[in-house]
Amino acid sequence: MEIVGSILVLIGSLIFFLSALGVIRMPDVYNRIQTGTKATTLGTIFVLTGIAFLSPGWIPKLVILLIFIILTNPVSSHVVARAAHFNKEPMSPLTTCDKMDEAEE
Repeated sequence: MEIVGSILVLIGSLIFFLSALGVIRMPDVYNRIQTGTKATTLGTIFVLTGIAFLSPGWIPKLVILLIFIILTNPVSSHVVARAAHFNKEPMSPLTTCDKMDEAEE
């Protein structure tokens, strides 16, 4: 069980690292938000699952944390993206469409 838990924590840590690279490399704030949110949610799931294997007594607390992360992380990301769009943050020239702008018109 200890090996499985350690592997899951390592996978979660690698996802966090790749997320950090993605945040640095993405061209605009909207892509950075998407990269950060998806990877941190997945990375947190792996890390907390690994901790559950390493410390079975913490499983009830970790389940509550997982539910909280899964429910709040996408919502907070959505709110930040809407605020950025409301403040007219520029999009990358590679962006082909802006559905939110089309919906406002």
